[in-house]
Amino acid sequence: MKATAYAKINLALHVRGRRADGYHDIETIFAFVDVGDVLSVRTGQAEDRLQVLGEFADALGGSPVGDNILMQALNAFPRPGTDGPDGWHVTLEKNLPVAAGLGGGSADAGALIRLICDTYGWPGDWQERAARLGADVPACVVSRTARGTGTGTELDVIDSELTGMAVLLVNPRKPLATGPVFKAWNGLDQGPLAQGALREIVPKARNDLEDGARALVPAIGQVVGALKATHPWLARMSGSGASCFALYETAEARDAGAAEIATRHPDWWQMSGMLL
Repeated sequence: MKATAYAKINLALHVRGRRADGYHDIETIFAFVDVGDVLSVRTGQAEDRLQVLGEFADALGGSPVGDNILMQALNAFPRPGTDGPDGWHVTLEKNLPVAAGLGGGSADAGALIRLICDTYGWPGDWQERAARLGADVPACVVSRTARGTGTGTELDVIDSELTGMAVLLVNPRKPLATGPVFKAWNGLDQGPLAQGALREIVPKARNDLEDGARALVPAIGQVVGALKATHPWLARMSGSGASCFALYETAEARDAGAAEIATRHPDWWQMSGMLL
């Protein structure tokens, strides 16, 4: 079996307040790009096993395999027994940078959960099981444009008029952990995310984590500036960074922007796709 772990972007991310449990209440618009990591699974094996390949495999090399979110997902979702061995050998082609604001491990877990549940059935509490793995995991399981509230786990799927827009993802090859970025948030509630058509509300919305992230990784400002110079419909940091995205009306405009970025900043990582 194969599945794509679609790259997650936050078209908007409004932080509304700190919670007593240490998390934050947010309002966000999740969207997904038709590219990302790739999972391949062989079933009927003697035991569960994970192999990581690809450009960013080394970034995961320092953690014990058992700590990987994919192994946690295998343990968190029921796989009813069969007459023979039913271990899953999972091969992850790690194409997305790690600690990058693109879903990363959450997207990988979401793709694997889809495979498990499509094979064995969807438990009634799948969303709660997914949320225990990470706040973005339920959205990554769904992998459709959705408004997220609470810590991001409460989802309202949207029929998005932005589907099919061309996307350019850019990362300055600097990892940025989520925790320090939320800690750097200024604590000011700048207001809710508006209701309405995404073409109307997204350009006027914000990513309230961007200022704090830029203070930690100044290159984020360079990336956003370089993307805006390619004249997209929208350019913004995704999630807690350091990845940024630009949306274009046509694939040709995106490809021209990608070529310009590659010429001026050949050391930056980039990936092109379309909004799902």
